[in-house]
Amino acid sequence: MRSIWRGAVSFGLVSIGVKLYSATEDKDIRFHQVHVADGGRIKYRRVCSIDGEEVEYGDIGKGYELPDGQVVVLTDEDFDDLPLSTRREIEVLQFVAQDEIDPIMFEKTYYLEPDGPAARPYVLLREALENAGQVAITKIAIRQRESLAALRVRDGVLVLHTMRWPDEIRRPDFAFLDEDISVRPQELKMAEALISSMTGEFDASEFSDDYREAMTALLEAKQSGGEVQQVPEVADEGAAVVDLMSALRRSVERARGGADDSAAEDEAPAEKPAAKKAPAKKAAAKPAAKTAAAKKTTAAKKTATAEKTTAEKPAAKKAPAKRARRRA
Repeated sequence: MRSIWRGAVSFGLVSIGVKLYSATEDKDIRFHQVHVADGGRIKYRRVCSIDGEEVEYGDIGKGYELPDGQVVVLTDEDFDDLPLSTRREIEVLQFVAQDEIDPIMFEKTYYLEPDGPAARPYVLLREALENAGQVAITKIAIRQRESLAALRVRDGVLVLHTMRWPDEIRRPDFAFLDEDISVRPQELKMAEALISSMTGEFDASEFSDDYREAMTALLEAKQSGGEVQQVPEVADEGAAVVDLMSALRRSVERARGGADDSAAEDEAPAEKPAAKKAPAKKAAAKPAAKTAAAKKTTAAKKTATAEKTTAEKPAAKKAPAKRARRRA
């Protein structure tokens, strides 16, 4: 595991150096958006909605939209100047019983590891929490966001649960709560009997993600059946977009080249849209045409000379290639 935060737990006058690790990981099967025809990845670009230009990561800031539509732009420097004492410190505020915390407030779980020589005070806090049977209420700032958190012990390790602030918990506003709905005593007794019959000790290993298992089996079946797309390697177009000057320079050189290979490349797609190698074949056909012309009679040479005179016309370039294809 890789730590995502490093700081200290402030426990009275005791400071315990710790590293923070994510305690959970997603096991969902993740999909990419692809082109159904060939399996190519669908890419998204960071484009400004005003000028239509693609924007580099370094030029992207955070904006807060005001009610009148204006935007307040904040940069990394603005966030660094904000006073955030919990950026490198987990301050213990109080101790409470764990059952006093509604699970709806829990957000994400992290493991705490003692950093360097902090193992002894770490164990001290761990054993004190276990003996008291309580959890510590703390505050911590992760990724420029301060959260309330609960610190408890699990399997000999300090575990931190980030929590929602009270004003982030929505109030259920459902119409049926205001209605006077009653249930019959025999219905309630039967429901309680059903609950009693299904009561047991919770063991998470007894449960499985049936949808993920079915999806895994489906993917394996398609793979074994050959239903996969062989995606060809293509050049990253992102670099071409960023290096605009280089792309423009090549375009100008191609436009000024006249009767070079770039002109042949422009002509090939018009004849055969899918044949990208057409220019190479045309270049290979020219030497064969010259060899055949050298073996012609004197009358044929005169004809070739006349054709050479008119070769400067754009439409006349295709004649040798067509004649070579007939011989082939």
